[in-house]
Amino acid sequence: MTTTAPTNAPVADARALGLAHYAARGVLEHVLARHGSTFQQQVALRAALTADAPQAPDDLVAQIQDSLKADPSDIRATLDELLAKQLLDTDGAHLRPTDAGRELLATVGAESAPISARIWGGILAEDLAAAGRVLALVTERANAELAALTA
Repeated sequence: MTTTAPTNAPVADARALGLAHYAARGVLEHVLARHGSTFQQQVALRAALTADAPQAPDDLVAQIQDSLKADPSDIRATLDELLAKQLLDTDGAHLRPTDAGRELLATVGAESAPISARIWGGILAEDLAAAGRVLALVTERANAELAALTA
């Protein structure tokens, strides 16, 4: 089934972007809650898992902060939670995901995949490509504005 936007579809703006983000995040948070995990924990665990090598805590905090724009102390608290839950482990001065952490991400991914397929399914490839280009540009510009505001 292919779906196209209605002719009276709203123009993309910050509000539409925020509504889409929070709707999708709400779905993921519901799945995560069934496993006693939070959105920020999932982002942190995924960052550790997808890194080429074990990350130093400060490097992981910087990477997560770049993604979430969260306070570094909150991110450090999240890393401590993941260590306490034995989803992350220390490897010398570095952090790495444990088998339990990998399993959690795989389980959440498997549970959320059919939901994501229903959400994203039927959207024309050219619409997804256009949305991707717009979102990348908005992200770049917003990051530049945030950098200017915090300089």
